[in-house]
Amino acid sequence: MPALEISTPALLFPAVSLLFLSYTNRFLHLAALIRHLHRDWLELQDESLREQIENLRKRLKLIRWMQLFGAISLLLCVTSMVAVMFGIIHVGTISFVAALVLMGASLSCLVLEIRCSGGALQILLNRVERD
Repeated sequence: MPALEISTPALLFPAVSLLFLSYTNRFLHLAALIRHLHRDWLELQDESLREQIENLRKRLKLIRWMQLFGAISLLLCVTSMVAVMFGIIHVGTISFVAALVLMGASLSCLVLEIRCSGGALQILLNRVERD
């Protein structure tokens, strides 16, 4: 197995920062949408709005997990770099592998959240078909 260099974990930093920007944008968009739907729910009491809010609740949970896994992944990258810098290659390698696994978990949550976002659109389409 090739030796881990300090620059290897650093390769994840640009990817993580872009992912966090994407995750934050998704979160802010959902927060605004939830506020809007909540206002509509208070006025109309339409059951399809409740379904949409439940879908958004699932999506928010996934986004929180995405952010958590991404943040821990970044922290483990830093740990890996520090370990390599001090010559503790074994700890650095384990930290880096764990960071990659958590980044994969974060991306898996993203895939699930994208899948859920299609569900929100399906709720709207079903509503149109009923009316």
